[in-house]
Amino acid sequence: MSEVVYKEFANQTVLVTGAGSGIGYAQAEAFLAQGARVYGLDLQEPKMCQLQAAYPETFAFQVGDVKELAVLRLTVEACRSRFGEIDILLNTAGILDEYRPLLETSEELWDELMAVDVKSVFQLTKLVLPEMLKRESGTIINMASIASLVAGGGGIAYTAAKHAIAGFTKQLALDYADKGIAVKAIAPGAIQTPMNKADFEGDGAMAKWVADETPVKRWAQPEEVAALTLFLASRQSSYLQGNVVPIDGGWLLK
Repeated sequence: MSEVVYKEFANQTVLVTGAGSGIGYAQAEAFLAQGARVYGLDLQEPKMCQLQAAYPETFAFQVGDVKELAVLRLTVEACRSRFGEIDILLNTAGILDEYRPLLETSEELWDELMAVDVKSVFQLTKLVLPEMLKRESGTIINMASIASLVAGGGGIAYTAAKHAIAGFTKQLALDYADKGIAVKAIAPGAIQTPMNKADFEGDGAMAKWVADETPVKRWAQPEEVAALTLFLASRQSSYLQGNVVPIDGGWLLK
């Protein structure tokens, strides 16, 4: 959790997808600690219940699938009803594809990954953006990946999806920069989350290999990505627009 105090987040409303685990959970917790009101969306309920117990007045959540437009609409409406207009949108939810190359990627896997990692970002942003434009203020931070910038960070579907997120972020930022909308993306490398638990199973050989291949020789924790998110959502980063910011331990230096 960030030790930096951002007084500007007090009483701001943050909507975060993927809030039930990993980076999304860490982001929700970080903004709550800064005094923000946070509304979470995830298929997994237990950790969101923990957050609600810790922050009963400032955290609420919806259990549902980001692939479903009806769920996204319900989430936005419930967030507005509970906390008011959305100041910060964190499009964090995503899934992996087990590094599958093209000939091992089924059409079902391709469609599922595009629906979760790309289409949900398009749909949710489209639901939230009009209110931001009306008041000429708002921040949107999308979860990209090192797979948004280079090959090898995932399989064919994940790499294509995350490249799409980078493009979506840049075009959205360009289209609405003069309307008071701040748009950025985060490109994590090796972050130890439940989504990567398979890498640590057994003798943990895959996790060790990833750490060895990373110049700083370790995995990062979700809280490190959350701390970067706070900075990117703050006024201190107001001159960053459309940037896809890596947090990768030097992976992209190679």
